[in-house]
Amino acid sequence: MNKVDRLTVDRRGERFKSAAAAAGVRLTHQRLEIFREVASSVEHPDAEAVLRSVRKRMPTLAIDTVYRTLWMLNDLGLITTLGPRRDSVRFDANLDRHHHYVCVRCGLTRDFESAELGVLRVPDAVASLGRVVETNVEVRGVCRRCAATEDKTVKRKKAR
Repeated sequence: MNKVDRLTVDRRGERFKSAAAAAGVRLTHQRLEIFREVASSVEHPDAEAVLRSVRKRMPTLAIDTVYRTLWMLNDLGLITTLGPRRDSVRFDANLDRHHHYVCVRCGLTRDFESAELGVLRVPDAVASLGRVVETNVEVRGVCRRCAATEDKTVKRKKAR
């Protein structure tokens, strides 16, 4: 898994500790490890990916603990969800204004910033649906790796 720089992870960890203290939430070892996993990843991991990674350090960690912790972190405003993507929700500890690129083939998800997208006006039709809290753009496409794999497949078929 690609990782976020240490300073950013530490800053997010301090925000987690402050928010937990303010909400009266105990800082258990499991909760800290789960949060660190999401906060240090650029992959926007789903709960199963978090479980696989944290289980390397904590073999007895249960999936229900991961889900409960992720939803608690979401409720505390420390992570957000991306989705829906297939049958799982993905989590993101980057609360800075950003957008997402999602590969429709393999699910690769990456953050990107865009001044142009950041100033888009929300259409009036959205107001009729309810109050807008935030906006994020999710760009879907085929990543370079998947596109290269598809190109190789097409070339092999043509060579036959």
